[in-house]
Amino acid sequence: MPKLGMEPIRREALVKATIAEIGEHGTLDVTVSQIARRAGMSSALAHHYFGGKEQIFVAAMRYTMGVYAAEVRGALAMADTPAERVEAIVRASFSPRNFRAETVAAWMNFYVLAQTSDQARRLLNVYHRRLRSNLCHALRLVTGARACDVSERVAALIDGVYLRQSLGQGTPDGAGAVAQVMGYVTLELEQGLS
Repeated sequence: MPKLGMEPIRREALVKATIAEIGEHGTLDVTVSQIARRAGMSSALAHHYFGGKEQIFVAAMRYTMGVYAAEVRGALAMADTPAERVEAIVRASFSPRNFRAETVAAWMNFYVLAQTSDQARRLLNVYHRRLRSNLCHALRLVTGARACDVSERVAALIDGVYLRQSLGQGTPDGAGAVAQVMGYVTLELEQGLS
C-alpha cells in the first residue's frame, strides 16, 4: 500500500536530485537511474512520478524558476524606489541560492533543452517575459521611453554573467556579479536623470 503524502516529497527529491546531477555532470546527459539513485529511490518510481527524462528536466526547470520568482517577489516587497527595485531583481538573480554552480549549470542546460522541447521553451519564454517586464516597470520612472530597451540590456547582462560563470572555474561570485550589472544600471540611471 502506498504511503499517503509521499508523492510531493518524492517529486521534490527527484527534482533536487536532477539539478544536482546536471550540476555535477554539466550536461543533460544524465540518466533517470542516476537521478533516482541520488534521490534514494528506484528509477521505476521516478518514471512513475514524471513519465520520462524530459518531464523530470522540465519539472526541475519549473522548480528553479519558482525559487527565483519567490526571491524576486520577496526582494521587490522590500524595495521602495525604482533603483532599489532594479537592484532587488539583480540581487535575486545572483543570490546564493540562485547563483551556485549546480544552479548555473542547470540554467544553461535548460537553455539547451528549450531548443528541442516546446514545454521547456514556453517556460523559458515566461521567465524572459517576466524578467523584462519587472525591469521595464522599475526603470520606467527613471529612464522613461528607454525603459524597455534598457531592461533588455540588463536582462542580457544577467544571462551573460550566467553564461560566463558556466564556462569558468571556481565558486560563483554573486556580489561581484551584482556589482557588474548594477554598474551598468547606474550609468543608465544617470543618463536618464540628465
